[in-house]
Amino acid sequence: MAPSKKQATKSAADSSSNNSSRRSASPPVETERPVGPLSVVIPPSTREEVKVNNSSSTELKNACDDAVKRYLARPELFNQNHIHTDVRLGLGWLSVFVAAGTALYGYKVEFEQSKPVVTIGLVIYVLLTLAQTVYSYVVEGHTIFTGKRKTFSKRIISERIQLQSHTLPPIKPEPKVASPANSPAYHLAVTYVRSTNGGKTLLSKGRVRTVEYYSNFFDENGVMDQEAFEKWVGTLVEKAMDGGITL
Repeated sequence: MAPSKKQATKSAADSSSNNSSRRSASPPVETERPVGPLSVVIPPSTREEVKVNNSSSTELKNACDDAVKRYLARPELFNQNHIHTDVRLGLGWLSVFVAAGTALYGYKVEFEQSKPVVTIGLVIYVLLTLAQTVYSYVVEGHTIFTGKRKTFSKRIISERIQLQSHTLPPIKPEPKVASPANSPAYHLAVTYVRSTNGGKTLLSKGRVRTVEYYSNFFDENGVMDQEAFEKWVGTLVEKAMDGGITL
């Protein structure tokens, strides 16, 4: 016997309810965001004291740059890419070999006879030195850390990160007055890209930056508060990993 209209309506409602229940009971989609730096626990005993001259902005910046590299190049985080250092060293050593070879040739060969070769060697040396300088200022710029990482979460996820830094002068240069505004500041910018499918599919992209006074990370004796600095850097990196954009 064919079901009544009331029975059919009830059956359809039960089916819809079951489907809705199954949908609500399904597990949430797993996030593919890899582990960020704030999730990495660093025992205080592994840190060595960092002490600088508070009156030297160069020492302050170098200490912060080195701390960034130590923090982000940990095994749990990113693999540091040394391409900029390798290029500069390569150009530097090449210029040294050219200069040494030219000098040796000029020493062993008579002056008039060696002039063409020595001239060519001098030109090559100048060009290599110029190339090293241009690379440092134009290509490398303020870059202090370039890293990458690959993780697997149902698919291979690739990450690329780059950090740049420079020092901002004091807002009110009055050395006799103790104030954060009299301290130079550390400007840090983070560029982050997360992708999959060999870089063809973009998952997340972030570009953030911030500024903090050096006096907030170094005490009056020049000792660095590494834990506070790492937390500051980690917060900025995770903001970039979450797709943050700071103009």
